[in-house]
Amino acid sequence: MVAPNLNSKDYYQILGCSRDADESALKKAYRKLAVKWHPDKNPDSQEATTNFQKVSEAYATLSDPKKRQMYDQYGEEGVKAHEAGADMPGGGMGGFGGFPGGHGGGMGGMSPEEAQQFFAHAFGGGDPFGGMFGMGGMGGGPGIRFSSSMGGGGDPFGGGGFGGGDPFSAFLGGGGMGGSMRGSGMGGHGMRGHPGMRSSMPTVAKQYDVIPQGTIVSLKGLVNKSNLNGDRGVVKQYISQSKRYVVELEDSDETLSVKPENLLQHVHVRIHDIQSQPELNGETGTIITWCPDKGRYSIYVASLKKFVSLKPCNVVLDSGTVAKVTGVESKPELNGRWGTIKNWVSESNKYDVQLSSNQIIRLKVENMIL
Repeated sequence: MVAPNLNSKDYYQILGCSRDADESALKKAYRKLAVKWHPDKNPDSQEATTNFQKVSEAYATLSDPKKRQMYDQYGEEGVKAHEAGADMPGGGMGGFGGFPGGHGGGMGGMSPEEAQQFFAHAFGGGDPFGGMFGMGGMGGGPGIRFSSSMGGGGDPFGGGGFGGGDPFSAFLGGGGMGGSMRGSGMGGHGMRGHPGMRSSMPTVAKQYDVIPQGTIVSLKGLVNKSNLNGDRGVVKQYISQSKRYVVELEDSDETLSVKPENLLQHVHVRIHDIQSQPELNGETGTIITWCPDKGRYSIYVASLKKFVSLKPCNVVLDSGTVAKVTGVESKPELNGRWGTIKNWVSESNKYDVQLSSNQIIRLKVENMIL
């Protein structure tokens, strides 16, 4: 796949697809870019809003067979003529991609509101921020390819079509915990030729302060490779000497060595104790981004098809999630450490957090941040 060029006026170049790309490739490219540049994932960013409009307009045109034919034959002017109902081959009326109320063709023709509406319409009512990896029980979305196996031999992220699944939430890769993938990639190397004897695989001590292998993340705050901010990948390894994670990028053979502060985990959460909107309580959602200036998560709630901005005290992270301790005044030496959430105590709205094999502490939910 060609790298997307959001400075281009060519729809194919914007999506990073060849002109002979099939519908599946176009869909996958749009989904990846739309999720990256979605305004709710990039609050207060005009660049993100503009890019989101561009990729939505490009896909809206190329996903419609008649409009794509007009575009391939006559370019942008052909699409405009088609939208206007001009007497051209394959002419006719209709909005973007058959989307009711779509705006006229041409770059900049789709408004931010129409881009949002088209985005929601394109995913058939599913959660467009999940289902990305085609994992069981998550809803099938177009799979994202990682070059190496995570154990089990096949591509664990395969899948096809939007399918009305949860296109944001299956960032989680498996049981909805944002934790490690099943399988260690080490099978079949135990003791051989000794029936009845167990494999002598070495036991690896669990690290409670390390984001597990297989966790799906987005990159953020990169300086030298700022163009990759917002891109997704999977944690492959933690290098204790450098205190960095090796992350393999989506649809790429490229890996990066990344500091923990440059990663955002996409995990499922449960909404808790919202006084102003009690109907949200008990709903589950997917963390899309963290807004440090506001001290809030942006969360997509698939069942309600809406984004909500919530404080950490109203968000319950799944057990098994690895998060960072912050804002503890009574024991400031704990701040900055990472630990695994073992349990949520609903009565006190606190977590039991395991920092090491022999240390478990209890903290307020707002003291654990991704």
